[in-house]
Amino acid sequence: MTTDHFAKKYLILNKPFGVLSQFTDKEGRQTLTDLYNFPRDVYSVGRLDMDSEGLLILTNDKKLIDYLLNPKNKHEREYYVQVEGIPDEHALSKLRKGVLIENKMTLPAKVEIIDDPEFPPRVHSIRERKNIPTSWISITLIEGRNRQVRKMTAAVGYPTLRLVRVRIKNIKIGSLKPGDVRKLNIEEVKKLWE
Repeated sequence: MTTDHFAKKYLILNKPFGVLSQFTDKEGRQTLTDLYNFPRDVYSVGRLDMDSEGLLILTNDKKLIDYLLNPKNKHEREYYVQVEGIPDEHALSKLRKGVLIENKMTLPAKVEIIDDPEFPPRVHSIRERKNIPTSWISITLIEGRNRQVRKMTAAVGYPTLRLVRVRIKNIKIGSLKPGDVRKLNIEEVKKLWE
């Protein structure tokens, strides 16, 4: 065993559409293993659905995984969301205050309309209807319920067409292209603990 085997590893990935946030799949769907030769001992901190894209942190630092996944720590996750239609102030206000999903209110969120972030086109194009415009909003959550963003935008009448996580705490996806991986530096890792 080399000492490197025990070293802490911290990576980020821009997960593309259609890839599972795991390393194996009995159904033969595309997984993280298909994207990059990840060290065997790293795990994804949280998940993104197969049809969601963006920032994933992968590490073998179990304390950091526990810290980032513990809902008591309320760390921010920011998503850029393309929705069908252009949300009015009433819908945005509802999203900010919390909406009822499966008989439980979501926690308050930061929500604003943003310019098109001009992400690279997706492999499978977005379902757009010619007579309905689309728009982009930024949603920042401090909780991580199953398919929460999609359920929130649907609850206020603006279905999600595309969902990209751009930030976890102070780690941003930046210029990382879909499928690209990079190591976090010591300063970035320290900031995750702040």
